[in-house]
Amino acid sequence: MKIGAIVQARMGSTRLFGKVMKQINGKTVLEHVIERVRQSALIDVIIIATTTHAGDDVIESQAIRCGAEVFRGSEEDVLSRYYYSAKNNNLDAVVRITSDCPLIDSKVLDEIINYYQTNEYDIVTNAGLDALNRTYPRGLDTEVFSFRVLEYAFTNAVEKYQREHVTPYIYEKSNKIFYYKNKNDYSNYRWTLDTVEDFELISEVYKHLYNGTHEFYMKDIVELFEHKPELYNINAQVEQKKLNIRD
Repeated sequence: MKIGAIVQARMGSTRLFGKVMKQINGKTVLEHVIERVRQSALIDVIIIATTTHAGDDVIESQAIRCGAEVFRGSEEDVLSRYYYSAKNNNLDAVVRITSDCPLIDSKVLDEIINYYQTNEYDIVTNAGLDALNRTYPRGLDTEVFSFRVLEYAFTNAVEKYQREHVTPYIYEKSNKIFYYKNKNDYSNYRWTLDTVEDFELISEVYKHLYNGTHEFYMKDIVELFEHKPELYNINAQVEQKKLNIRD
């Protein structure tokens, strides 16, 4: 089984433009994401799925320098970007990750991938559409599904939100979904990058835990928050963007 991590990335973020190329400890956010995903023992290839806009040339260049594959496609139809990224790389299974997660945890990735491989579900996720199913910090979001399921969504999804957000069609149509949960509920933590406050928090985490290698994981970050509870307040007021199911 060939498993690929497809990381969607673009410069045109509405809340924090160019966030994937922002620097943390001398490297871009995208570099950190690729390096952390590469720690996975079960992912065979990393594909950066960006757009055809000239402004995203820098993402392609960065990805190639980091040794990742690149696919460029539609900005709005992200589902098609995923489909062609997977098809062009002959993937059997897809791990969906977004580029605004520079604290993504390879240990969590491998746990979820392993569960997917040893069970029969259309999708195994620690995220999903319903926040009530979350137990992991936002920013460690991982979804694993087969190319067959991706192709079915690509062929049949017609609503704008279903194509922009990749997996809603799968959640809406499948009855074989597994929500992978942590024994402790850390869903109140926000470790994703969408605002200036998020960037400040993530930079602080790197300041304390990063020494040139990515040998720190969810457990280490939680312990840091327990020792420095003031970190939580840096982005506590940031609201997650809602899924828009209307035009």
